[in-house]
Amino acid sequence: MSTSIETLVPFEDVLAAYDPAMGLEVHVELNTNSKMFCGCPTEFGAEPNTQVCPTCLGLPGAMPVVNGKAVESAIRIGLALNCDIAEWCRFARKNYFYPDMPKNFQTSQYDEPIAFDGHMDVEVDGETFRVEIERAHMEEDTGKSLHVGGATGRIHGADYSLVDYNRAGIPLIEIVTRPIMGAGEKAPEIAKAYVAQLRELIVALGVSDARMDQGSIRADVNLSLSPKGTGTLGTRSETKNVNSLRSVERAVRYEMQRHAGILDAGGSILQETRHWHEDTGITTSGREKSDAEDYRYFPEPDLVPVAPSREWVEELRGTLPENPTQKRARLQAEWGFSDLEMRDTVGAGAFGLVEETIAAGATPQAARKWWLSEMARRANDSGVEIGALGVSPAQVAAVQALVDGGTINDKLARQVFDGLLAGEGTPEEIVAARGLAIVSDEGALSAAVDKAIAANPDVADKIRDGKVAAAGALIGAVMKEMRGQADAGRVRELILEKLG
Repeated sequence: MSTSIETLVPFEDVLAAYDPAMGLEVHVELNTNSKMFCGCPTEFGAEPNTQVCPTCLGLPGAMPVVNGKAVESAIRIGLALNCDIAEWCRFARKNYFYPDMPKNFQTSQYDEPIAFDGHMDVEVDGETFRVEIERAHMEEDTGKSLHVGGATGRIHGADYSLVDYNRAGIPLIEIVTRPIMGAGEKAPEIAKAYVAQLRELIVALGVSDARMDQGSIRADVNLSLSPKGTGTLGTRSETKNVNSLRSVERAVRYEMQRHAGILDAGGSILQETRHWHEDTGITTSGREKSDAEDYRYFPEPDLVPVAPSREWVEELRGTLPENPTQKRARLQAEWGFSDLEMRDTVGAGAFGLVEETIAAGATPQAARKWWLSEMARRANDSGVEIGALGVSPAQVAAVQALVDGGTINDKLARQVFDGLLAGEGTPEEIVAARGLAIVSDEGALSAAVDKAIAANPDVADKIRDGKVAAAGALIGAVMKEMRGQADAGRVRELILEKLG
């Protein structure tokens, strides 16, 4: 495996000479309670090789049984992607020799998938691109290899390898696009947006948690270049198991620049799989890419074909949630968010949190304010996703209700969030226990204002001369004196009354 940095052509020069074509294969782990062809549990993070049985280990005589819930999820995914659902489909054996699948074949689908001929409309910078879906098919996941020793954590150069078969047999849906052509400079962004929207759709369907950090959704990025204007497809490379949205975008951009460097030098692109390295932002060679015939697909003799009735398919169609893209457009109009505000909300992973906070009683702008500023900052500091921070939408709405009611202000609200994260009780209990309520005693406020005026005579004179903007300095002094527990609006009124 070569680890040298390859010659990269500047992105603008790539676009001037070549047209990119890309295809995306996205693997989605379904959240069924048991595996695709056996009853083993599918819990993430269990001790290695504790969720296995003769079937998923491929022991002689073990017979598979199709997971009906996985079939249901596959149909719902296909319908949500505007696919046709096959009246009859079957499984096939994909033969290959690698230790992550001890029976030396993966049970998948080949020329008879459960869903086919769909599409998804992807929006990038206000422009809509249609991504054609070739197929969505069912298969089982492989085991997970751990390569110990060496510099890269991969099999090349490792001292030895371990295999955890807990993942072997977990239900997967692989969603394959047709070649995406004509994207030009937007190719990296379209790839990222497609995976992001697909992930959002999968979560909305409730068929997977689609966590890229845990590998429950993984993308393979196929890319080729052809001379500009020819409309042909070049030789492709496939970057495997890209596990973040940012990496999808970066991998497409890198491969475009790498391909152009090889072609400009008169070389030929090797049809191969490649590994993406997040730390260095490059890909390295994996293995020569196999063609379909190399896998010697043939019908799985131990499983009967799957023939979903049209009545069942239509029943499942009725369970589909509102399309997330359409829902987002509807709620953006209802909330009064600008395009930028909505993009930022979605990009921060806060769309659902904002929606729930509004449903709990907060205004759209207040909900957005807390999640995209205070909660996003805390999540970033803690190194967790915003939804895993430990503060619920209902709690955020309750804090905002205290602000709206004049019990606390935004500054004090931040201390309430400290208490919520520390498990000190409800927002109301935290305000009472910490003594955070705004001081409403007019006598105390008036005394604090008098003290601030006496301590800042120059500022007071400016206000008397009509320079009302100078009141900000006195307001700050009063708020400091009152430890932030004063209504800034009422303090301003008192200052102007006394100096007007």
